[in-house]
Order: sequence, then C-alpha cells, then structure tokens
Amino acid sequence: MQLSEVRSDNIYPSNNDVGRDHDPINNFAPNIASNVNVEEAWRSDFNGIFRANTLLEQIAANGDNVGSVPLATRLIAEAKFLRAFFYFDLVRYYGKVPIIDHTVSASEAVTIARSTVADVYALIIDDLKFAVANLPANYSGTFPSYSATDVGRATKYAAEATLALVYMTRSGPTYSIEGAGMGLNEWNLALPLLQDIITNGPFVFNSNQYAFTTPGGVPATGIFSYSNQNPAYTTGNREAIFDVMYITQTGSGLGATYPWSLVPQDYFNAYGNPSTSGSLGAPSVSDDLVNSYSASDTRKTPFIHTTRYGGITEPFYRKYLDTTKVPSTNSRFDWGINFIAIRYTDILMLKAECILHGAPGSQADVDAIVNQVRARAGLTPITNVTLAQLFDERRREFAGEGSRWFDLQRSGNLITKMNAFIAVEDAAIKKMNQVAAKDIIYPVPQSQLDAAPGLYN
Repeated sequence: MQLSEVRSDNIYPSNNDVGRDHDPINNFAPNIASNVNVEEAWRSDFNGIFRANTLLEQIAANGDNVGSVPLATRLIAEAKFLRAFFYFDLVRYYGKVPIIDHTVSASEAVTIARSTVADVYALIIDDLKFAVANLPANYSGTFPSYSATDVGRATKYAAEATLALVYMTRSGPTYSIEGAGMGLNEWNLALPLLQDIITNGPFVFNSNQYAFTTPGGVPATGIFSYSNQNPAYTTGNREAIFDVMYITQTGSGLGATYPWSLVPQDYFNAYGNPSTSGSLGAPSVSDDLVNSYSASDTRKTPFIHTTRYGGITEPFYRKYLDTTKVPSTNSRFDWGINFIAIRYTDILMLKAECILHGAPGSQADVDAIVNQVRARAGLTPITNVTLAQLFDERRREFAGEGSRWFDLQRSGNLITKMNAFIAVEDAAIKKMNQVAAKDIIYPVPQSQLDAAPGLYN
C-alpha cells in the first residue's frame, strides 16, 4: 500500500497530509532512506527470508523427524516459495539486495554486499521452479495430512503465478538503472504458466465483485467479502489464488490493518465508530484516478468513497472496508479480511499483456479478456485493445491493490506518465518533485547503511 500504491498516480495526498510518513513517498522527496515505510519493507522481507532459511536448514538437518519424505518435500517447497515471494518484493522495490540463502549471524550479515539484480532473480527463479514442481495443486484432502487447516498454504498455482510475473517484470525496460526491469523478452516463458492456471486451476471469474449495500456492507459472494474468503479449491473465494491470511477479533493483534490505513479517521467518527481509528492523515485518491472511471462504471462507488461524509471532502479507498464488520475488539489492528496477493482476474489480464508483447494468442483473445472485465463493471465492449488501454483497464480494476507502481514500471512509461500526472494534479500546491529514473527504486534503508558503512556503495 505505502510503497506502491502511494507512490503512484493513484494517490495524491491533500495539503493537510504534509508531514505524514507517506508524504515523502508520494512527493518523491530526495532523502527517504530513513522513512519508516522504506525501513519496514526491507526489514519485514528479510525477516521472512531468515525464517524460510531456518526452516530449510532444519529440514535438511532433521528431515527424519518431519514424518515423511513427501511432507518434508512439500514444506521445503513452501519455504522456497515464500523466500522467492519476499525476494521478488525486495528486487522490485530496491533493485540490488544482498543474497542470503542460509542462516547468518549478525556479524556475518554486515559483510554481505548487494548482489546483482540478475543474481537475485536467479535465486528467485530456482526457488519458484522447485515450488511449481513440488507444491500440490490444492489442499482438498488428496494427501493424508491435508485438512482444512492447510487451506491458505502456497500451491503450485500460486508459484506459477509468481514465476510468470517474475518473467514479465524482467522483460520490462531497464530505465538505465539497476532495477527490476532487465529488458528481456520472456513473455513466452510467462504465458504457459498463466495458461496452466486458467486451463487447469479451480479458479473462477467472479461475476459479483462490485455491488455492495449502503453504507458499507459487501455481498457474501463478492471478491472482497469478509464472508467469502480463503483461496479456492472446491469452495471459498474462487477468485483468490494466494492470500495473506489474517485472524480476526481475538484481541491478539493478528487481524488485518490495511482496511483502515487509507481511510481517514473522520469517516469512523462520522459513522459512529471513533474507537476503531482510521488513519489520521489518510492519503486521498487522486482526481486523475477518480475521473478515469466513467459514470456507468460499477466499480467506482464501492472502490472509492467520493461523497461528502462528516468532515470528509476528498476521495479515499474503501475497497476493503465493510462497516458492518467493524472488529468487535474495536481495534484497527483486527479487521477480519485476508489480503488477496494474487487473484484470477490479474492472471487473465497478465495473459493479455503477454499476447500484446508477441506471445502466442490473438487480438481477439486480448479483447475477450478485457471485455469480460469491462462487462462485470457494467461497461460496453471495446475492440483492438492496445497495451496503453490494457494498463488503463488494469489501473481501474486493481485500484487500491498495490500493483499500480509495478504496472507503471513494466509499461515503460513510468517517468512520462508520472510527470504528466504531477503537472496537472499538483498544479496548485506544487509539493511534488519531478520523477527521474533514480526514483523508480528505493534507497537502501538508513539503518542498513549505518550498520555497515560503505558496504552498500
């Protein structure tokens, strides 16, 4: 949310948001190495990598205690999937990062320099290929140890989706920096992975994504419904391929926090839930995004709150906010909804992107995918969809899901699009800096620079 969504043209914080942690992310401030969001993403991803490495080493040393060879292999595949998932996050945000594929001590950690982007990708791809080959397609009881408690673990299809996006990201332009794009032409590698998910996976294009009840309930079968969760196998949310899963209303702090992070506190005050707490300086959705939705687009109202409510005059994301499901603990850290990290509509639209880049398929295939999404949004069909149109459709479909900055990177038009956006959106306040290639990735966090002076030069 903070490093991708807020960085993009989907968000334009109003003048009263100046000084919040997200503000220098959004306005392309020059010195953000110590920003809490830049620090947290690095720390959280490497913590996940450390845990994956620990598990892999423990299984290697004590595999006989796992219970069976198939179970040990599956756990290794899960750990490698997650390690790749975290490293893919890192390479898209920071470019070059240290490769740590085993447990290390604190003293060893400060001697490991950043590796090239190509080397980081090599680890990611190897891990994901192992995961694709060794993870089950589902957890519906086909293995003796599978049960309902296994639902939500990574599957073959989650690994395929991630690997496909890795190939597509590598195929994006370099912008003459050591970032996630490498200028490769790997669209043909991505497409078969996406097609396997479409052809053989249990996933379904949900026709009931957007409708919701006023002032804040979502339909029981909707993609973002609180009562229609967990990745699909035979039941559950059959749009979800991989979720970040949360536990809710236990008072344990294991619920989701993201539903409120882009919602202003004044909304909860006006709605009668002041103790739930929203964000004191929620960054507002840009006029550019709001105005990109046509009047007949059924996504606009449930995705973005645009009407005056209490003291709120600026639009904000309400995509994940169901005010009939306010946590009983009245805690903003306890929302009961998973975060869909990979969903089926994205797989379809990524397939269309590959075809437009020359992978097997036709213009008719591309048009059919885009028009399926448009029809769900109540829009008329279009023909001869271009890459530019596809990215515009993706922007409206995945608003608030944290993909826009990465889409802009892949498009090759990030700098041009962002500076054109700034010229109009920021014309009055003029608080945003012009975007240059160096702004596409984030700096190494200051805490890391301080821990090992000179290591990351």
